[in-house]
Amino acid sequence: MKHSENPWMYVSVLLGVLLVITVSLNFLTYQSLTNALSGGSLGGIPSGGQAAPIVLPPQNPQPSAPTGPIQVDLSGAYSQGSANAKITLVEYSDFQCPFCSRALPTVKALQQKYGNDLRFVYKHFPLSFHPNAQPAAEASECAGEQGKFFEFHDLLFANQESLSTANYKKWAGDLKLDQAKFDSCVDSSKYKQKVQDDFNEGQRDGVSGTPSFYVNGQQIVGAQPAQAFESIIDQILKG
Repeated sequence: MKHSENPWMYVSVLLGVLLVITVSLNFLTYQSLTNALSGGSLGGIPSGGQAAPIVLPPQNPQPSAPTGPIQVDLSGAYSQGSANAKITLVEYSDFQCPFCSRALPTVKALQQKYGNDLRFVYKHFPLSFHPNAQPAAEASECAGEQGKFFEFHDLLFANQESLSTANYKKWAGDLKLDQAKFDSCVDSSKYKQKVQDDFNEGQRDGVSGTPSFYVNGQQIVGAQPAQAFESIIDQILKG
């Protein structure tokens, strides 16, 4: 005589399977949220509230990250302040990067605070997914050729939403540059290789996103508050 099958047995099995799936999904959600809060970023802003850098997509092969203070090659780079200053602040930056624009007031505040003790050096690191970054960097070099690099640098960041060849030429006119010389420089991509060389050096120095700074070789990544720089600078000056 055959025993009739108990329908509640199948219901119990089904409920057990659903319970396992629900627990697994909750665990994965919790783990993702924990990672985001501990080291990742939410909407581009880490849990600490500071602006994260815009990061270069992974390269293959990827450059090995250097350890210890970095000796950045400053030859050919535009700078403000004495070459004999106790502090050298190097920035690898991208004119189309919003976090780089956000970092500019911090740089100026540090220059104001430390005066002759600080030298600021600008290096190009145009990210491939910012189409205007490379041309803007080249245009800044053309302005630098006529002694107006940092004036042009400030104009580019102040007008970050309006980067274009036509505007580069207009701003050169506003700065009273030799228009024909500037236009020829921009149109010929005269400084394309110099900008690329900066980018390559940055990768060798361990830069993977913008802005990236080096304070006497010590790296600070992202648009950090002035205090992040001051803690390192003050320690160096005390030593």
